[in-house]
Amino acid sequence: MTVGKLGSFLATAALLVAPFAYGSGPAPVQKSLDQKVLHEINMLPYYGVFDNISFRVDGDKVTLLGEVWQPWLKRDAENAVKHIEGVSQVDDQIEVLPLSNFDDRIRMQAVRAIYGYPALSRYALGTHPPIHILVKNGHVTLAGAVANTMDKELAYVRANGVPGVFSVTNELQVNP
Repeated sequence: MTVGKLGSFLATAALLVAPFAYGSGPAPVQKSLDQKVLHEINMLPYYGVFDNISFRVDGDKVTLLGEVWQPWLKRDAENAVKHIEGVSQVDDQIEVLPLSNFDDRIRMQAVRAIYGYPALSRYALGTHPPIHILVKNGHVTLAGAVANTMDKELAYVRANGVPGVFSVTNELQVNP
């Protein structure tokens, strides 16, 4: 085969193979609105262990719920969600926790007490640790998910041992 014929043959072969290589098979699955909202929340740069954002989708309306440590995260969450294709309205019911040095000290001590404890340290891995520590006027709420009941109780005991904590509410879920 000459160079001209080889080039023509390769071009024809590419046209014959292209529909099978790129266009055949099932179409990519469209992400649901729930998945898109969850993705946008998880991509917020300052969303962390001291925040807990949840949401509810009703048709094309998204209701944001939960608590955040810093005021700008509330605004960032709303802005991220309202730009999602398919969302026509965002009802932002996120509560901004009080800004206080007393609560900040409790936050830092609670995160050390829970994530620094060897039996719970595995939960500190990853970009979004699964145990959220919410502090409001000295009252701590633990939210998120753990692997077993023992870890749930251990996180509660560790948070309850932080000096200055008035109460601890354990809302951790156990995921099998």
